[in-house]
Amino acid sequence: MPPLVRQLGRTDYQQTWREMIDFTAARGDQTRDELWCCEHWPVLTLGQAGKPEHLLADLGIPLVKSDRGGQITYHGPGQVVIYVLLDLARRRLKVRELVSAIEQAVIDLLAGHGVGAERHGGAPGVYVGPAKVAALGLRVRKSCSYHGVSLNVDMDLSPFAAINPCGYPGLPVTQTSDLGVALTPAEAATALASHLAAQLERKQ
Repeated sequence: MPPLVRQLGRTDYQQTWREMIDFTAARGDQTRDELWCCEHWPVLTLGQAGKPEHLLADLGIPLVKSDRGGQITYHGPGQVVIYVLLDLARRRLKVRELVSAIEQAVIDLLAGHGVGAERHGGAPGVYVGPAKVAALGLRVRKSCSYHGVSLNVDMDLSPFAAINPCGYPGLPVTQTSDLGVALTPAEAATALASHLAAQLERKQ
């Protein structure tokens, strides 16, 4: 069964994170998988292995220590976030395969708009040339995933200059609006969720 797609609008990061944890803890064998699409108010998040020194300047933006994988990143209005709430055991899906499916969904979305995107070995996410356009961070508990992917669509990218994005000093970031992709964040969320659902069904 394809995952249920929920459009949450603009949400508070910590509240949505708590809701993901609660959803995952309450799951049963018959709980349908879900994709939660949202944007967040400005927030910096530090993954489980995140190093505080990757925060280079205090912009007055809240910093949240999260339980996802990865280092530091920025979320803000105009960036699409899709949280991937899956029963990996039921789908017979390994974490590495899930990461690949998420990345491929972003690559396929951009390809449909004439933008060539790619993976960089050893650095999860999706890149256009040297610049990162989508970041990934996941957590798995009892074979169920949460957290997910962020795609820069039409946002203020300046806060990224105050961090080493995903732990890489000087890593450039880009967004779909600067790549000639004429999608609003809401349209991009719907399209990316559709591509991701298709990837997951292909893995079945």
